Amino acid sequence: MPCWKGSTTRSPDWRETMKDELYHDRILELARDDTTEGRLESPSASATINNPLCGDRVTIDIMVEDGALTEVRHKVRGCALCRASAAVIGATALGAAPDALREIAVGATAMIKDGGDPPHADWQALDAFRPVTAHKSRHDCVLLPFQALVEALEKF
Repeated sequence: MPCWKGSTTRSPDWRETMKDELYHDRILELARDDTTEGRLESPSASATINNPLCGDRVTIDIMVEDGALTEVRHKVRGCALCRASAAVIGATALGAAPDALREIAVGATAMIKDGGDPPHADWQALDAFRPVTAHKSRHDCVLLPFQALVEALEKF
């Protein structure tokens, strides 16, 4: 078992081990290749969520028409986990009904906090976040964009 898991004594390289586990190539790719970064000019609703513990901040803009999400954009000031999570939402949420997206957010939370599976087959990209389950201090990094999405949906 790595020294930073369940041990009170940490080796000098525990941060590097955690970084390699959490910020692996797929996470970095999701964050880097995001096509939904930015803001909508006239969204149906927007929400900004802050994590005061780490300073991450996510703003989500949504456009809902005929009962489905037709556009989503986000502005993230945060780590690669937060940016990658917002990118997954942007790439996967289009066409979904608000109630379905609320259920996805609940499922994503359960996945990250309890180690479950992605909440729906369409959301398999969330599988890249499995290593985060073991790092409670990073749960909010992944979940902040989902919290912003749900808050935006509540305003719609």
